[in-house]
Amino acid sequence: MWDRLRRVDPRVKVAGTRPLRRIDVWDRDISRRIAARPPGALDTAMKVLSPAANHSVLWFAVGAVLAARKGKGRKAATRGVLGIAGASLTANAVLKPLLPRRRPAARELPAYQTIDDPPTSSSFPSGHAASAAAFATAVALESPRLGLAVAPLAGAVAYSRVHVGVHWASDVLAGAALGSGVALLTQRWWPVRRSDEARARPVDTVDPLPAGRGLVMIVNPNAGEQGVDPGDDIEAELPQARVLRVRPGLDIGDQLEDALAQVDGWVRAVGVAGGDGTVGAVAAVAHRHGLPLVLVPAGTLNHFARDVGVYDLQEAVDASQAGEAVAVDLALVEAHPGRGEDPYSSEVTRTRWFLNTASIGSYPELVRLREKWQPRWGKWPAFVAALLTVLRRSERVEVKVEDRWHTVWFLFVGNGPYHPRGMVPAWRPTLDSGLLDVRWIRADVRFSRLRAFLALMLGALGHSRVYVQREVDHLDVELRVPGMLATDGEVVEEAGRYTFRVADKPIAVYRRDEEQWSGRDRPYLG
Repeated sequence: MWDRLRRVDPRVKVAGTRPLRRIDVWDRDISRRIAARPPGALDTAMKVLSPAANHSVLWFAVGAVLAARKGKGRKAATRGVLGIAGASLTANAVLKPLLPRRRPAARELPAYQTIDDPPTSSSFPSGHAASAAAFATAVALESPRLGLAVAPLAGAVAYSRVHVGVHWASDVLAGAALGSGVALLTQRWWPVRRSDEARARPVDTVDPLPAGRGLVMIVNPNAGEQGVDPGDDIEAELPQARVLRVRPGLDIGDQLEDALAQVDGWVRAVGVAGGDGTVGAVAAVAHRHGLPLVLVPAGTLNHFARDVGVYDLQEAVDASQAGEAVAVDLALVEAHPGRGEDPYSSEVTRTRWFLNTASIGSYPELVRLREKWQPRWGKWPAFVAALLTVLRRSERVEVKVEDRWHTVWFLFVGNGPYHPRGMVPAWRPTLDSGLLDVRWIRADVRFSRLRAFLALMLGALGHSRVYVQREVDHLDVELRVPGMLATDGEVVEEAGRYTFRVADKPIAVYRRDEEQWSGRDRPYLG
């Protein structure tokens, strides 16, 4: 870039060359000061650290350490790798060819500072600094604490490029600014969740359950890790609770109903330890009896428990003993198989409850593939791969919504508004809105699948003609050909008409009010 400007006809005044000359003078002054330093341990450290970050190997190693445990570390590592990919591509494939600049001359540096086999590409901007800043910024977005730990290493890598004489200081600053900007831009596709739990209004009418007194808890030993029965730990922590194991071949709701009938009179709450399918069945029983719910996440993904803000058994024990709970909506869908004169007759209507989402069309397959690939690739790459696979295989579905017929690839219904709007539904900011989040991808537009994918990649899905989103209190759907319904990711029904709505009354789910309990780090937004 500087050399290109110097080749301009000297008789022509070029705007902006004076500031660039000042930067050049500043760069050379910094490099001379570094070269004038006597040899020491810093030179050895920089000569080791700088090559270690070649091709972002250092950051991939740090990311692997962060991803070893689920939670903030894994999300931080995934966002960090995405940031590196964007920053590296922009710096090396776009800006370096467009803005060529000579690197510092090796002969101007003492031999104890230089590295073997220095790069020969354009000096501007520094790809190492861009990747380092992108990774550190991305990690900090997910976990400020981890970001503080990574930032000094990122700063050292960026400085090392000047110290070993392969970049000017302005190259490093530009690269760092680029990397941080790319990391911040990832929020457009993958927004950061600022709170670990969704907002919900407190319920002050639930009873404390000391040692589990008055609690009937059903446990699904097959819901989570194979060979692990959470019932043993629950019995130890809540010795006065009645703990049941799910019996094979028996409906979970029926089993719990039988248990409640046998102990009628002293039951204050029902509880569940399992995945979303088990939780949904028990939540329906809790709603029918007007009982609060003690929730212990014991499934594989535990979407509902994460939205509520209950992450382990200890949190459930603390909340139940304190008698603190929040109001949570339950959604239901009524399946009307017939298409006769009275398709809404109670004789043909079947009701399914769902905690998170329901869908018609190819969305269940998308969820299944995403969850299958997510442990290996992370949520966002897994979703992109699943979306491409499903859009390629999916078949059009004709549905009547809002008294109009639409041709869609799939229809998504969320129990409450999901965030982010205009993008891929990721989580719920609130649990008691009384609304349904309805989204679909149109199939009656030319190249709709390609357009949906490109819009998703550009972060503009909400502005695309092929994407539709509504928030409603109920939804009536008719299909020209009876189609499959999935609730919470499991295919459960086939019918020609469906009615979706939120239950008239929410249920109370035990959760600590963390504004009043200083023992937790996470903020409570209820």
